[in-house]
Amino acid sequence: MRWKTGRRSQNIEDRRGIRVSRGIKGGGIGAIVIALVAMYFGVDPSLLLQVLDEGSSITTRQAPAPRPASDDPMVQFVSVVLADTEDTWHVLLPENGRQYIAPKLVLFSGAVQSACGFANAAVGPFYCPGDQKVYIDLSFYQDLKQRFHAPGDFAQAYVIAHEIGHHVQKLMGISEKVQALRSRLGTVEANALSVRLELQADCFAGIWAHHANRSRQILEEGDLDEALNAASAIGDDRLQKQARGYVTPDSFTHGTSQQRVRWFSVGWKYGSMQQCDTFSAESL
Repeated sequence: MRWKTGRRSQNIEDRRGIRVSRGIKGGGIGAIVIALVAMYFGVDPSLLLQVLDEGSSITTRQAPAPRPASDDPMVQFVSVVLADTEDTWHVLLPENGRQYIAPKLVLFSGAVQSACGFANAAVGPFYCPGDQKVYIDLSFYQDLKQRFHAPGDFAQAYVIAHEIGHHVQKLMGISEKVQALRSRLGTVEANALSVRLELQADCFAGIWAHHANRSRQILEEGDLDEALNAASAIGDDRLQKQARGYVTPDSFTHGTSQQRVRWFSVGWKYGSMQQCDTFSAESL
C-alpha cells in the first residue's frame, strides 16, 4: 500500500500512556467473559461494553510513555489511513444527503474506557456510537498477522475502514434503526440483523478502497488480496471453528468468511452506497 506520502489526520487521540483497569465483583470474571465472547464469537463490542456490576470501579494510572507518535511508523500508518477515509467520505456522504463529520481514532494499550463502557484489548478494534470514536490497541495488528494469518498493510487498513464504515452508518441513522429493531427481536433474529449491519460496514470499507485507489492510486500488487484474506480470517464461522471446533450459525453476528469477502468485494467493485444495501438483499 502506498501510504507514506499520504496526508496525516489530526483526529488521533493517543491514550497509550494511560492504563485503565476495572474492579469487578467476582474477581473480574465479567470482563474476561466480554473479551472471550467478542474474540471468539464475533459479538459487536459496542453491544457488550456495558457496566457489569454496580460494584464496578474504574481506575487509571500513568504507564511508561509510549513511543512518540511522530516517531512511530504504525501510528503514522493509521493516521494516513484515517485521513484517507476522511477524504473519501467527505466527498461521498454529501452525495448521499448527509454531511460527513470525521470521528476520532483513539489509540490505547491494554484497556480503555469509552462511552460504550470498559473494553479490554482482547475485544479488538471497535467503534463506539456513543462518542463516535474508533478504538484500537495497535497490538491487534500482531494478532491479525500471527493468530489470524492475515498479514499486510492493506489488511490493517481494511480493519480501520470497516470501523469507519460503522461511523458512516451512525451518521446515516442506520445504526439507531437497527438497534431499535434488535431490542424488539429474539436473540436469533437480532443476531441476523447484526450480521447485515456488519456486512454493510464491510461493503463501506470496500467503497473506501474503490475511491481511494481511483483518486490516489494507493494500492500495490497483492493489496486487495490482503484485505480479502483479512475479511475471510475474521468470519464468524472460521473464528468459531478455530475456537471450539464447530459452528452455530444462529449465533453469528458478523457474517461468514464468504459473506464478508463478498460484501467487501461489492463495495470495491461498484464504489456505490446503493449497492451496499445488505438489509434488502435476499441472499447475503
